[in-house]
Amino acid sequence: MQRVQKGFTLIELMIVVAIIGILAAVGLPAYQDYTIKAQATSALKEITPAKEQVEVFIAKGVVSQNTASNNDGYIGIGTTTTYCTVSVVGTLTTNQTVSCALNRPGANAKLATSSLVWTRSVTEGTWRCTAPGMNAKYLPGQCATS
Repeated sequence: MQRVQKGFTLIELMIVVAIIGILAAVGLPAYQDYTIKAQATSALKEITPAKEQVEVFIAKGVVSQNTASNNDGYIGIGTTTTYCTVSVVGTLTTNQTVSCALNRPGANAKLATSSLVWTRSVTEGTWRCTAPGMNAKYLPGQCATS
């Protein structure tokens, strides 16, 4: 009478565990980098609507700001968002910037020393995104390192 094998041998199980370990070792860091880049992109999306408001206030001859205490020039984004500490700097005759310092509790620690900055050139009227202090692998698609 022949004996039929049921189940898996120890070596087969060890091979499966080794394969899972290798996939986890490669996959987890890639996933963490992906989530950090997603946070940076979300932070950029939090401040991007300010560009349109800044343009409106420039057309009206009003200096933009991010404090609601005075409605003249208020861009509609407060001083903090989920990922950002927001600041608006500039005058009608200088470059306007909308900055996001990624130092809020919701932001990943690897982003804590970096920021995202939209800068409007007063001479050209165009916007440019830069990311001072940010690792290139976390950059949102619209930004460049500076």
